[in-house]
Amino acid sequence: MPPTVPFNDLHPRFAAAAAEYRAAVERVLARAWYVLGPEVEAFEQAFAAYHGGGHAVGVANGTDAIELALRAAGIGPGDEVVTVAHTAVATACGVERSGARPVFADIRADDYTLDAAALAAAITPRTRAVVAVHLYGQAARLTDLRAVADRHSLLLIEDCAQAHGARDEQGRRVGTVGDLAAFSFYPTKNLGAFGDGGAVLARDPAFAARARRLRNYGQTDRYHHADPGGFNSRLDEIQAAMLTVALGRLDADNAERNRLAERYLRGLALADLPHPRPGCEHTYHLFVARVPGRDAFRSRLAARGVQTLIHYPVPVHLQPAYAHLGGREGDLPETERAAREVVSLPLFVGLTDAQQDAVIAAVNADLLAHRPAA
Repeated sequence: MPPTVPFNDLHPRFAAAAAEYRAAVERVLARAWYVLGPEVEAFEQAFAAYHGGGHAVGVANGTDAIELALRAAGIGPGDEVVTVAHTAVATACGVERSGARPVFADIRADDYTLDAAALAAAITPRTRAVVAVHLYGQAARLTDLRAVADRHSLLLIEDCAQAHGARDEQGRRVGTVGDLAAFSFYPTKNLGAFGDGGAVLARDPAFAARARRLRNYGQTDRYHHADPGGFNSRLDEIQAAMLTVALGRLDADNAERNRLAERYLRGLALADLPHPRPGCEHTYHLFVARVPGRDAFRSRLAARGVQTLIHYPVPVHLQPAYAHLGGREGDLPETERAAREVVSLPLFVGLTDAQQDAVIAAVNADLLAHRPAA
């Protein structure tokens, strides 16, 4: 039996602007230009303008965006890149594909983002860059991380895959503080395509130009190739056209996510809820709470018709694919505690108040029934 409240439902997002999305696709079909054409260029310009300027480079997906951001800045074999293990594995994949070695530092307990003190402790003579992950819709502490990066002459690269439109304590949009930024447009993201897609955002035109070449086999113009190691990572015209429509709706969609988050924050009896840091604009890509005994809690909610997910149950440093980096249990205590306790509740544009009320009622009833003995 399907859940009464699904974790996510992408139907309402398309339905809210179906005519615009269909017109975007028809425009591409009428032009019959499907790769690296005017739609990609228009989206890149609009995306850069949304972030106050700079240069956007549309690519095939968010993992490629991380790799291309690093490689555009000259990061490669022999270099170390500090990042977090409490993230989608794509962050580490992008670092490894650049040729660099990921080095994992612990997160803060309050917002799940990279701890500046842990970053400083992880730096070695081989460290060249930091990839700061903005997680669940909350900006990492960019002022603190930028200060550490500058003190050690490191590049700061922002992984913005889960925080489109978010702002930090100084009102800066994520993606605008680092030397480069990587975005994913996977369909479930706040700014989601209808397939895969991603972008690199850069202030330095030289970084952007190199990323633009590398995404297309290192090509400068047809049949002329300047950069070795280029590959095919091109955002296609249909996805770019539809992303332009979605970009125009992003701020309104983020406002709706905040409205839904506020309803959870008012209604849920859970002790550890994701309150935004003062001055920040959270975009609630995910609504993630901490619950001791999380797995049993999820099973009981499923029995009540509420679907939940875990982001993320196994930290990257403990994944078999990354055993060669020598990570061991106990290395990153806050990361590992989060992996044991976090649970993501349904929150998506189109979630109805009635559905959300059902989630709140199920959670609170479960907490009442399974309250720890005094």
